[in-house]
Amino acid sequence: MLNATELNAESLAQSLQDDAVLCDDKLLLSLGECTLLVRSNSSELLKLLRAYFSHVALPEGSAKPQRQNHNADIDVVSVERDVPDLALHFIDWKREPGKTGRKDSYYDFPGGRLIRKVRTGMVFLQSKDFCITAGPCLQYDNQVINFINAQYMNWLQHRGCLICHAAGLTYRGIGFGIAGFSGGGKSTLMLHMLENDDISYMSNDRLFVRKGQTGNQGTIIEAVGIPKLPRVNPGTIVHNPRLQSLIPVAQREALLAMPANELWELEEKYDVMIEQVYSSNKILSSAPLNAFLVLNWQRDSDEKPTLEQVNLAERRDLLGAIMKSPGPFYQLDDGSFYQDTTDFDEQAYLSVFENISVYEAKGGIDFAILLNLYLDVMKQSVLS
Repeated sequence: MLNATELNAESLAQSLQDDAVLCDDKLLLSLGECTLLVRSNSSELLKLLRAYFSHVALPEGSAKPQRQNHNADIDVVSVERDVPDLALHFIDWKREPGKTGRKDSYYDFPGGRLIRKVRTGMVFLQSKDFCITAGPCLQYDNQVINFINAQYMNWLQHRGCLICHAAGLTYRGIGFGIAGFSGGGKSTLMLHMLENDDISYMSNDRLFVRKGQTGNQGTIIEAVGIPKLPRVNPGTIVHNPRLQSLIPVAQREALLAMPANELWELEEKYDVMIEQVYSSNKILSSAPLNAFLVLNWQRDSDEKPTLEQVNLAERRDLLGAIMKSPGPFYQLDDGSFYQDTTDFDEQAYLSVFENISVYEAKGGIDFAILLNLYLDVMKQSVLS
């Protein structure tokens, strides 16, 4: 059993890895200017991860085992094992407004943090020298995927990026965001828009923005996505012909028989493999950002949806739909950790968004109408 007074990143890494022997096979991800190495004691897990990250995975044999070889900027180790019993006092991480129930808990020690998923018992070690997932990784592979993405998210934030709770798309190489308050339908709208051959996928609900170069056209705002595929609820699937095969016919019919409000609120996640469902080369990692849509429509309204350009500095209520907490995995450049009591830096977001057009969607919910309204914005942006 670990002695809490002697905890450090190295001792915790040894405890979590235990006697696990890492496979010769490895996974190397190419994420823009960042490379990320994934190692594991489970070849089955590596195979699963390689399939999930296929659009950013380098060919097998590309990776060497040590970060010192400069093949990777980030080194993640995922240990398939029983749920770790560390006998430590974990503190619950405060949920964001509108979220209920216990999800994450954490334990800070000098130079690092342990994060434990309350429901699954999965444990994650976050430090400058070690990034480790430990527990039944195959059973909870989505949490391993999230941890891998969290490392890239940290890397982006260390380089001036702000995290937005938004979907990201490109139209003919130009970036566009879709934000909305929780359950607002941004993933549903985004997936409908992907039917257009000129539109590609960047991100589902984590989009990063930062100021780039300043030239004759003003300051360029760069949008960067993470390799996280959409995870959608049944309400999104049953009304989208492209996605309906994700759910068996009998189950789909039962879902359609539910009251509309109950179906909308139903939480049961399914992965959408973009390049399998739509087409290959349908994913772009980054693009210059032109406009942002904030969904502020209402399910109980009979009015047609409308689109109106707004000044975000004068509509800070909408800013709340865009800003996103970095969460418990975020370790700052100086080694300290983000806290659940930290306030958002609203001015930093306003400084970025003053350089792009922001639109508010109001009225009732009609995805077909709003899709065409926002598509018009995209087309005009490319022409101007």
